[in-house]
This record gives sequence, structure tokens and C-alpha cells, in this order.
Amino acid sequence: MGIRVPRDAIFPDNQNRREKKGDGGGMRAGGRKAGELREIRVTPGVQKHAEGSVLFELGETKVVCSASVEERVPPFLRGTGKGWVTAEYAMLPRATNTRSQREGRTGKVQGRTQEIQRLIGRSLRAVVDPGPLGERTITVDCDVLQADGGTRTASINGAWIALWQACSRLAGSGVIPANPVREPVAAVSVGMIGGRTLVDLDYAEDSGAQVDMNVVMTGSGSLIEVQGTAEGEPFTRVQLDRMLEAAVRAGRRIIRVQRQWMGGGR
Repeated sequence: MGIRVPRDAIFPDNQNRREKKGDGGGMRAGGRKAGELREIRVTPGVQKHAEGSVLFELGETKVVCSASVEERVPPFLRGTGKGWVTAEYAMLPRATNTRSQREGRTGKVQGRTQEIQRLIGRSLRAVVDPGPLGERTITVDCDVLQADGGTRTASINGAWIALWQACSRLAGSGVIPANPVREPVAAVSVGMIGGRTLVDLDYAEDSGAQVDMNVVMTGSGSLIEVQGTAEGEPFTRVQLDRMLEAAVRAGRRIIRVQRQWMGGGR
């Protein structure tokens, strides 16, 4: 059974008022306020053969994340007793409004794909203790079924749940002494449109943003990665701080959803 987290549950009323006061008011498409996440839906166990799997939906963006455990490590880790966590990312041909060619047909992984899967891997490794994992590799595959902005952030959020499931299964069966995942990881997009700071941009918003940023953070509040680009005019330090603050607030709400999967490996 999956869980569905409505927007009003993710975005408390007092936070609604604070965001509305700070961004000049006005509703976004779908009735969202500036600091409001899209509805989150989490459906675990969508692939029976994977050690961990989940369908993570962020509004109309849908990603299947599956974690696979292998009894091997890359050559640079052999003999160290330490494990490795990595990720792969792909979009199905009709994840977008026009068909894209499968990268396997071209024989070349595109630069955007490489960037995103490296980001997912870095984000997961930041909260994993490789010692208890032993010389094992966990690969998390993130396959985008439908894209409406935020595919990399949705992939990180879902990948963490799949990773937690896999490690909980290993620890629960006695294969490893303890779950090596120390804390959750949350990722959220944030940007500036018409002078407003908006979190969790959908495709239409992302396409028209003057600034586009992705923020990855841990459950304890530390930052793993900040990717920000001005699409037009440069942005100021004050605007950067405002975007980071909004992203961290939204990330905490995603972490509350993820924590529901800790303690039981569901």
C-alpha cells in the first residue's frame, strides 16, 4: 500500500501565511502558493525482484526507483571491506510531450543523463557508511515514467527510499550488521519567476524561470549540493539566501515523508 501526502499536509497553514506575505501573494497554476510542494505519492514494492523499489510521484512527475544489491565492488574498493552506492537515470521515450530516442539506440549516454545520475549517486553516498555494507554494491535505477519538471529531485527523493528498503532488508536478514544509511536525503527545486521565489517548479515554471536551482540536503539540515543558474540577469546574494531558505523549508517537509519509511524498511 502506498501513501498519498496532499499539499495541505506538506505545507502547514502557518507556513502558507508566511510564504504568502513574503512573496507578494498570488496563486500558481493548480492553486499552489510560492513555498508549496506539489502533492507527493509514494508506492513501495512496485518491482518484486528488486531489493528495494518505489514509485515516487511529485505532482505529474513520476519516477520508478529500484535498488539492486550485488556481491562485488569497483576495483578501487576491492580488499577494503567497504561497499559502494551508485545510480543510473533514464527517461522513457514518452515521458515528455514528444518522443525522445532511447539512449541505448544511439550508443551514447547524453551529458544531461550523466550529470543527473552522478548527482543521485553523490547524494546517496553522502549519507551511507560504507563499512557496514561490506564489499557490496547497491545500484539505484531511476526511470522517469512521466516528466513535468523536477525529475532529478524526484529521483533523489525516491532513490533514498529504495536504498533504505534494500539496506533494511540486508540488515534484517543478518547479511550486514546494521543499516548503513545514517539519515534521509531530500532534494527540491527552487527558482525565481517575476521576482517571486517559488519551490518545486513544474515544467512550465522551470521553462520561464529567471533563476533555476536544485538543492540537496540531509535530514540533519546539512547541504549536499546546490546547483543554481541565472537564465537571464544575474541574481544577488540576498536572492540566493532567500531561495536557499525556501528550499530548505520545503526539503524538511519531504524528509518528514521519507521518515515514515524509517524504522520498518517498508
